[in-house]
Amino acid sequence: MVRHFGSCGKTVLSVLLVAVVALMLTLAANDSLHKLLHADAGKASHACAVTLFAHSQVDSATGEVSASVPLVSIETTAPLVISVFAPAIENLPAGRAPPVSVSPLA
Repeated sequence: MVRHFGSCGKTVLSVLLVAVVALMLTLAANDSLHKLLHADAGKASHACAVTLFAHSQVDSATGEVSASVPLVSIETTAPLVISVFAPAIENLPAGRAPPVSVSPLA
């Protein structure tokens, strides 16, 4: 039903519904205004929407929202450093001897 309205229609409908609820609450709080609408408003057997609001006999939709807090854990670990001694003798150009400090013959 609401999808047939445009954005302006939804706004107008929302304002009208809030105005109706506000009017009902005002009439429920003020007996003299209620008696202007109904002559028998003061009787105990009188039942209308205003008296239902006044006696809290209105059903309303309830929604339960669970408050869940997301669990955030931050783990910090030291970077893994692996050092391996590997002389780069095989990477030297042909005809070049390794330095004396790295040479296995020294």
